[in-house]
Amino acid sequence: MGARDREFAEFVDANTARLRRTAFLLCGDWHRAEDLVQAALLKVYRSWSRMSDSPLAYARQTLINTTIDESRRFWHREKPTYPMPDFTATDTDHDVSMDLRRAMAELPPKQRAAVVLRYWEDLPIAEVAHILGCAEGTVKSQCAKGLDKLRALVSGHLEGQR
Repeated sequence: MGARDREFAEFVDANTARLRRTAFLLCGDWHRAEDLVQAALLKVYRSWSRMSDSPLAYARQTLINTTIDESRRFWHREKPTYPMPDFTATDTDHDVSMDLRRAMAELPPKQRAAVVLRYWEDLPIAEVAHILGCAEGTVKSQCAKGLDKLRALVSGHLEGQR
């Protein structure tokens, strides 16, 4: 194994869990998240020798682009249906978590990416803008719109349960 491969293997070991979590938050499915991370890491590996600084930012950007590209394919245009489990009164936190995941799936891909990177990954606006390839103002507006839609979707569902 050459130095390049060793460096990449260390990068993968250190960052796969973080990338997998990001992918899950973007797509809502752990198996699909695994596939997205694998596809993104393959693209990162192909560019590894040209990588100068911040490989994690490049990997995140590649993961976001891979997720958006996949969501544009015609066979993913159908909305996923989730089985409605029989919850008891003690499952409120789990219920809210499921509502939030369903609501996240309703957001457009770029809006979802902005919300995930900004609030779950806790990245600064400038870094999110760099990863998404847009202006900081766009990140702010996408996050604001995304949060508004999430609030409406989740609170609407919770009010419907009362």
